[in-house]
Amino acid sequence: MRTNLELKAACPSLSAAGKIARKIGAKRIEVLRQVDTYYRVKSGRFKLREINGLQSELIYYERSNRKGSRYSKYVVVPLSSTDSVKRLFEMIFDEVAVVKKIRTLYLYRNTRIHLDRVKGLGSFIEFEVLMKRGKRQAQAMMLFLRREFGIERDSIVAGSYRDLIWKK
Repeated sequence: MRTNLELKAACPSLSAAGKIARKIGAKRIEVLRQVDTYYRVKSGRFKLREINGLQSELIYYERSNRKGSRYSKYVVVPLSSTDSVKRLFEMIFDEVAVVKKIRTLYLYRNTRIHLDRVKGLGSFIEFEVLMKRGKRQAQAMMLFLRREFGIERDSIVAGSYRDLIWKK
């Protein structure tokens, strides 16, 4: 499994965050309409992600729910037949949540910056620092991004969007 260092926080202004991303030199890649369907599994989280109604992938990840930056181990498997997989999963898994979001993706060095508008939850910013150069580099990058974007501790979210939907 691959590893990254992640942080999610409430974001009062996605347009201001986009300006900061461009200011630090992040490249705006695309806007993604994503539907994540989460399924009940023994441990970790497992979801089917549909992207722009054109492609999809399975994502399994293990991550703590602690507040602050946290390491995540994950596997992503691209799919060629979303409808067949979705029908199969409906037969064998319990669906636990559906998260619909519009995500603007920026790339900055070894980091994905997500500016998310999540249906029913609001606006969020996520950083995913890919572990390409070790933990020290990932932690330094996370600290840099938190400082640049002005992420305060009280805006940081401990769980996933799935968890936030459960709480509503």
